[in-house]
Amino acid sequence: MADVVFVIESVLGRPVSLVGQSMGGHTALLVASARPDLVERLVLLEAGVGGDGDDRSRSDLHRFFTSWPAPFVDETHARAFLGDSSLARAWMADLEVRPDGLWPRFDPDVMVATIAHVDAHPRWQEWCSLDVPSLAVFGAEGMFSAAVKDEFVSRGRHVQRVDLDGGSHDAHLDAFPQWIDALKAFLAPAHGTEHHDS
Repeated sequence: MADVVFVIESVLGRPVSLVGQSMGGHTALLVASARPDLVERLVLLEAGVGGDGDDRSRSDLHRFFTSWPAPFVDETHARAFLGDSSLARAWMADLEVRPDGLWPRFDPDVMVATIAHVDAHPRWQEWCSLDVPSLAVFGAEGMFSAAVKDEFVSRGRHVQRVDLDGGSHDAHLDAFPQWIDALKAFLAPAHGTEHHDS
């Protein structure tokens, strides 16, 4: 969270529209809660208040990422293991080229430790007191149940909701046109006003 605040203050120097997906959305929520002076509008894609993970879910995540046979020899090798889904293609596009092959740019241990902080406890107080115009976007086939999505939206103060047909937890990849339409509609400046996006 401190890194986001630093970039907004030191690099941009003005309030922004903050957009985040999944854990990035959770971070954006906390930034908007702690520093509402820096956030004009908030967009959360497949994100919530946290507190919904456990040791098993984190163990499964760690097991998956440590199962990658890195380094991959080449893109063909990576595709054979990862598949050809929208998410797999994004992972492959982000592989780092090193002399011995293609490596993921993340450490599974660091990733799981970071997610453990999100899982520690739900941030309902921050969300319910947030006074920033917000858009909650969910994939119709994402990770949240209908009840969880309904509660999240109903407990927010200034929240619009959009559900993306066919979208998964990674709806910005597999429901991209709908995601962009929702984003543009929410972030479009009101007539005669100006805003800054980041």
